[in-house]
Amino acid sequence: MDERAAFRFAGRLVPASFAAFARHRAARLGLALERLEVEEAEARAVLRGPAWLLEAFVLALSLGPLDCLVTSAEREG
Repeated sequence: MDERAAFRFAGRLVPASFAAFARHRAARLGLALERLEVEEAEARAVLRGPAWLLEAFVLALSLGPLDCLVTSAEREG
């Protein structure tokens, strides 16, 4: 069963790189990326998909891309 979830990532982000990485990971996991906003200090994403794949997305974004440093990742709401 799919669920909708919002996530917030904080750290030192390169917006273009982080956005491309987030889109790629969401597509690779088969998640619907409904909204993505990325700035240099934080990013917010809203996705739809199976709960376990949403958690995989958060883990993937916590670790990459190489030119970004994510210091926290949390579910909102």
